[in-house]
Amino acid sequence: MTAERVRFFEEASAEVEHERAWYCERSVTAEESFLRELDHAIELITEAPNRWPKYLTGTRRYVFPIFPFSLVNFAEGEVIVVVSLESEHKRPGYWRKRLRKPH
Repeated sequence: MTAERVRFFEEASAEVEHERAWYCERSVTAEESFLRELDHAIELITEAPNRWPKYLTGTRRYVFPIFPFSLVNFAEGEVIVVVSLESEHKRPGYWRKRLRKPH
């Protein structure tokens, strides 16, 4: 996977950083596991963007098998755009307003 193939909305990057820090406070092992799962999700999504179920507002969603998150994304040509690291504990689609503003 190349970095050019994935772009994160600023808010999605902030969500990733927030959760990484939260897991780090609990243990380095938890943080490493979270980051491994995130990297694996990105790898799978870039390999086959259309494999994942359609979700809200033209996006697709990859549900993490261990951690309580989904990676909400869409393909823009050859680039995967990550809209949100959606928490299972938040209202689904809270991130939809992000799609209406320029990024």
